Formats: sequence, C-alpha cells, structure tokens
Amino acid sequence: MNPHPDWLIPDWPAPPTVRALITTRAGGVSTGPYASLNLGTSVGDDPDAVAANRARLRACLPADPVWLKQVHGADVVDADAHPRLPHADASIASQPRTVCAIQVADCVPVLFADVRGRAVAAAHAGWRGLAGGVLANAIAAMHAHGVAAEEMLAYIGPGIGPAAFEVGADVYEAFTASDAGACAAFVQHRPGKWLADLHAFVRRALRAAGVTRVYGGMLCTVSDPARFFSYRRDRVTGRMAALVWRED
Repeated sequence: MNPHPDWLIPDWPAPPTVRALITTRAGGVSTGPYASLNLGTSVGDDPDAVAANRARLRACLPADPVWLKQVHGADVVDADAHPRLPHADASIASQPRTVCAIQVADCVPVLFADVRGRAVAAAHAGWRGLAGGVLANAIAAMHAHGVAAEEMLAYIGPGIGPAAFEVGADVYEAFTASDAGACAAFVQHRPGKWLADLHAFVRRALRAAGVTRVYGGMLCTVSDPARFFSYRRDRVTGRMAALVWRED
C-alpha cells in the first residue's frame, strides 16, 4: 500500500535504502477532534478507530513501528531491541526493517540518516527535550554506530511555529541560562511572555553537535488545522507520526 498523498515524504538526499514519512491528519477513520488519522492511543479517541488508523499506516511499512512512551525527556533507545513501549523520546536503528517512530502534535519531529545508510534515528523535540539534550543524545547514538556528524542528514518535520509558541520565563531561562545566543530565538510578546522559535532551537542544537546537512523545518502545525493536529491550538486532538527505517 502506498502512503496517503497528503502525507509528507522528506525531501532530503538520503540514500535509496533509507525511507521516511510523516503522517498528517488525512487518511484515517477517526471523527470529531481526532479526524481523521489519529495514531495516539492515549488521547481519548475510540480505540477501534485508532487501531484501524494504525493498520492503515502499518500497510505502508515493512514492520510494526517501534512506538515510544514519550515523556518529554532526552533518552534514546535501541529500536532494534524492540522494547515494548520504552520510556524515551528518541530511538535509533541499524537493522533493516526496524521502523523508528515518534508521535507529535506541535513538538518537532527530527529524523536522522547517514549518507551511507548504516543507521537511522527519530527524535521527539519539544522544548523540554531540547533543553535536556535529546538531539545531542540522538546524534551521540548515531556516532556510536560509526556515523560522523558530517555524514549525518537531519530532517525537521512540522511543529509549532514561532508566531504561535508563547512561553514564559521558565522556557526562556532554560535556553538562555547557558547559551546567551539563544536569545535570538525569542521575541518579547508581553510582560513575562515571549514568542519562541522551536525550529530555531532545533537547528541550533544540530549545529552545536556538528550536523550541518539539515532539511525541512518550514511547516507550522498550529496555523494549518486542515492538515495538522495541534495540542496548543485545540487541546483535545490527535497525534501524527514521523517514521524512518532502512530497507534491505
């Protein structure tokens, strides 16, 4: 089965053995605030509808995705070991047909591959995970599989845009306390509040780790309700998925 035509296929120079896709809200059977391809099992949607949606996604993949119990942290797990819902916010795989998967609805999905197709990874980059080093940890896991930073490709998927992400002093201080240059990603919005550019934080973290071959990062989930789920916009909503794997 081919992916739904509305889903995103990353435009990046990955080798032919690396495959990736990012779902949108199109192509499923859920209704109401979860319409239509909600893939989240713990957001209040009908479990039968979620199962049907996941089956539609599975038909486009070589194996069941290795889903994570995402906790807005910085841990990375080995998806090849197929743990059952590990508590982590990133995964890495070097074996063919192991599908790294994360769920998003405003947090930024970041997919990794290397130019020689030896390993892939996926990371869930919300502000807490970014401040905690989730991307640095994912890149370190790629290093452990023999992939140097200059050999890595990173694709930044849809996430909350800078015009929609209002934050308080806790977020401002989390990024600027140890990195004064991060101030450039904030715009004072009103007293004690800033508009923050989450995609800029992602690019900054990638650059700090030596990853310069970066693609995507142009789509805002909040501003496109027809295409993307957004927790910040709707609160009760579904989840999309970003997936990457190696073919044989």
